[in-house]
Amino acid sequence: MSLPELAGGSLSPIALFLRADIVVKAVMAGLILASVWTWAIIVAHALRIGRIRKGNAAFERDFWKADDIDGFVEKRGKDALPSAKVVGAGIAEWRRSTAGDKIDRDGARTRLAMVMHSALSEAVDDIAARLNILATIGSVAPFVGLFGTVWGIMRSFGDIAGANNTSLAVVAPGIAEALFATALGLFAAIPAVIAYNRMSFGINRMEAGLQRFADAFHGTLSRELERE
Repeated sequence: MSLPELAGGSLSPIALFLRADIVVKAVMAGLILASVWTWAIIVAHALRIGRIRKGNAAFERDFWKADDIDGFVEKRGKDALPSAKVVGAGIAEWRRSTAGDKIDRDGARTRLAMVMHSALSEAVDDIAARLNILATIGSVAPFVGLFGTVWGIMRSFGDIAGANNTSLAVVAPGIAEALFATALGLFAAIPAVIAYNRMSFGINRMEAGLQRFADAFHGTLSRELERE
């Protein structure tokens, strides 16, 4: 293999993959699949989080404008939105707590806070269900790529020993394959880490907004308890 060939098309990603041995090929294939999986999760979650954020904003706006909360809940309480789940949990507990002749106001307030917080946490956990995959890929992919790098360099040393030749033409293919494995590891890890941090921040903001909404609704129900 001549140096011009090494500097030309033989260093294309496809050529590097085809020329690698089975171990490095397995590492490269795994990292490529991890990268595809990462982008699929990023796109799906970005669209989902954006849709949920807009839905929550519209639901909360309509909720505070509603004159009849019971009627609003009957109409919109089954929406698959975190805000709707918080309201549904609060209304259900309100009805149970005020069903009897004697109302324990302090106990009712405590239960209302607990059930709404539980509904909020469950909804947020459902939204963040697959973000741990991004964290795992972001943490593990560089080390998988590094393993491919080490294996490729070891193979290059074997080629040097077998050929009894230390020229660049002997060493370069294995080194190039090794470095390509590292590049694939970073290609999978960097978007995963960035997306995980960004989406975690967005989900935390959403959770804080839902908590404020739940607190405001809890205050409304607490005032209603005073009238019972």
